[in-house]
Amino acid sequence: MKYNWDWSIFLQGAADGSGTWLHYLAVGLVWSLSTALAAWVLALTIGSLVGIIRTTPAKWAVRLGNAYVEIFRNIPLLVQMFLWFFVLPELLPKSVGDAIKQMPPPWGSYLPAVLCLGIYTSVRVAEQVRAGIQSLPRGQGMAGTALGLTLPQTYRYVLLPMAYRVIFPPLTSEFLNIIKNSSVALTIGLLELTGRARAMQEFTFKVFEAFSAATVLYLITNLVIVLLMRSLERRLRVPGRRKRWPRSRRIASAWRASASARKIRRSSGRPGLRSPSRRSPCRRRPFRRLPQRPCRRSRCRRCAPSPSAIPRAAGRATASA
Repeated sequence: MKYNWDWSIFLQGAADGSGTWLHYLAVGLVWSLSTALAAWVLALTIGSLVGIIRTTPAKWAVRLGNAYVEIFRNIPLLVQMFLWFFVLPELLPKSVGDAIKQMPPPWGSYLPAVLCLGIYTSVRVAEQVRAGIQSLPRGQGMAGTALGLTLPQTYRYVLLPMAYRVIFPPLTSEFLNIIKNSSVALTIGLLELTGRARAMQEFTFKVFEAFSAATVLYLITNLVIVLLMRSLERRLRVPGRRKRWPRSRRIASAWRASASARKIRRSSGRPGLRSPSRRSPCRRRPFRRLPQRPCRRSRCRRCAPSPSAIPRAAGRATASA
């Protein structure tokens, strides 16, 4: 494909006169982040409440939370965006609906976008909070009850601190998803990063440059957030839980430990600690001192007890008698 790339277009003046095209896209990134942050606060608050309600003993509250999750989880995001922007003002009282319709340009699209993204992501957060609480041992909740804590106090001081640490990685993924889902807001007129990249493409006819710059900005933003979340995850890791090594590293470490044990046994002069000879039919592991069953061959040096172990065993038998 023959295409003349022109990266100097970002240093030229934008069509609205606000600055260069690069500044134009940077402003769009700011709007994307502000929309995602406001929606994330809403999603984390509502999702946590719904997730906690779904684990309470009250059956009517559990059913209400399940209905909320199933309704908003099974409707596509684009359809919900249109419902919040076009249908919601018509369902509200006339004065409130007219006030929403008459809001100035960025805010008239910003508020429905935040509500839509927040509600849509809250059902996913609620499912993760419910799974995190139910993944904890039942003894923790019983321990809170045994200490005399009420049900809200048990959630506040016992269950939720551990549950949020468990579900912190999936919550990071949801935060990244809400940043990427903010691009759907261009369908209702919000000029965030994707909307401004499309506007730049229409004014300059530089399609590849505009969307390449938007892609790079999205990628850099998400990578920075991932690094920050990983550092925060290390700080909030549950005490006592270590990262499990891969299977290859575990096998290698076990092999090194067994090799060092064999060297120690070879250097020892005690026959009971020696490793089996090549001619010995004993197949037992070399790090066991005394096997449970002796080998059938009487000359197996591996299975023969050490001379010092025999007096000790005789002394114990005499003492027990």
